[in-house]
Amino acid sequence: MQHNAETIENFIIDELKNRFNERVEDFVISNSTDIPYTMTSIVFKMYNYFYVRFNYDRGNFGCSVVNGVYGISIESSEKWFDQADFDKFFNDLQRQIELRIPDKFLEHHGWR
Repeated sequence: MQHNAETIENFIIDELKNRFNERVEDFVISNSTDIPYTMTSIVFKMYNYFYVRFNYDRGNFGCSVVNGVYGISIESSEKWFDQADFDKFFNDLQRQIELRIPDKFLEHHGWR
């Protein structure tokens, strides 16, 4: 099934807000197009600690921690949008981000 960039952006942003509440904010969409193929990128702040980039390109998707020009990939078995188990994807994202944040910081904000 084909998805357009706006549908993907709305789905991802809504899911992030629903699953992470106040732990996610500051969404910025860039490189969004449906021609010649669908791709989009969404950068957002997680846990008031990291900026994370969600990328979608021709059905393939994933996240990375923003580190200057480059990113540090967030591992997930979910890689194809049409086949993805988004519960698993967002659980992987949460686990991988929380592993990179000091426990004292998470505890201070009531996130652990």
